Amino acid sequence: MAKYRAIPDGYMTVGEAAKKMGITVRTLQYYDKEGLLSPSAESAGGRRLYTDKDLITLHQIASLKSLGFSLNDIKQRLISLETPADVADALAKQADNIRRKIEQLTASLTAVERLKAEVLQMQTVNFKKYADIIVNLQMNNDSYYLIKRFDDDTLDHIRKRFDKESGLNFMDRFHCLSDEIVQLQKEHVPPESEKCQQVVKEYWNLIMEFTNGDRNMLPKLMEIGNIDTAANAWEERQKTVNDYLEPALQIYFSKLGADPFEEVE
Repeated sequence: MAKYRAIPDGYMTVGEAAKKMGITVRTLQYYDKEGLLSPSAESAGGRRLYTDKDLITLHQIASLKSLGFSLNDIKQRLISLETPADVADALAKQADNIRRKIEQLTASLTAVERLKAEVLQMQTVNFKKYADIIVNLQMNNDSYYLIKRFDDDTLDHIRKRFDKESGLNFMDRFHCLSDEIVQLQKEHVPPESEKCQQVVKEYWNLIMEFTNGDRNMLPKLMEIGNIDTAANAWEERQKTVNDYLEPALQIYFSKLGADPFEEVE
């Protein structure tokens, strides 16, 4: 780096450069420390000197920051922005990043609005339930409506029984099986048919998996799952499942020779 006894024409001190660009001296010093923008020269007295070309680079940094680039990204991209194609490529990549952020923020906004609606409907302050609703919203679990209908004992059971991964796996299987049941209902497949009974068996196995074999939970599940009037698309779908399954389950239990719901009454 060249040294000068006085500040020559075309050079400016860090204070002058900062004032021209409307930033602080500390910011310029930080950019120098991070290797983003080093001064072009140094005076004999050790003063760091900048040029108009440095100001152009500083303007690039400010522009990229306003587009959402991190300082680390800018440090890498400033080297390669030599042609219009380089600039266009950098902007295209940043546009993709912005779209992802928009999607994430949109999902977060939806979750907040849904949680607000659920809080107002619950009419009670229950942070455990709020947390469960948030987790299920993040999992895109559209049956999160059920959470407000669960009592604390059932929610504690779910928290101990499932983590996020196993919970997602269970809900995926539950939804797939529910879709299959809805299709059987649409096709008017009789409840006593072998096809229907096989699905009923799988459904019952899922219930036993959910309860971990604790049949004392069955009355609560019956109460929770009882939907007289559907308030949303999920409840409408579940009501269809329940209406179709009720006679099919009676046939299934009859073949087993025992009704587990009667055993716990």
